[in-house]
Amino acid sequence: MTKLLLLTTLLALAGAAAQAQDFPSGHFPEPTGEALYKGVCQGCHMPDAKGAVGAGAYPALAGDRRLASAAYPAMVIVRGQKAMPSFGEGLSDAQVADVVNYIRSNFGNHFTDKITPDQVKAMRPASPAR
Repeated sequence: MTKLLLLTTLLALAGAAAQAQDFPSGHFPEPTGEALYKGVCQGCHMPDAKGAVGAGAYPALAGDRRLASAAYPAMVIVRGQKAMPSFGEGLSDAQVADVVNYIRSNFGNHFTDKITPDQVKAMRPASPAR
């Protein structure tokens, strides 16, 4: 009986977690790059984008020379890298472009060339669903 109760509880929790991850059209709801940064990215990279060290090491985006190429942060966001998970399934091409353009032009970064949603789309791994 306790095994059945435990299994039922675990299934209920899994269902609740799945509902919590249910975004309209499979995407995060934030409409702008700034809102995406504040709602998703700053939890690890901090509000000032200076990164953090604690339970893990979260790199600074402020003053990061690797942001000189818009393709670098776009690829990291779409595919993930090391401890950073992929957000490719949760963000549309336009959302990835918006957040990349936001971080590249804020936090002391002054890169003015913008990445486009079409460029982001080309970076995505090929899959039967796309």
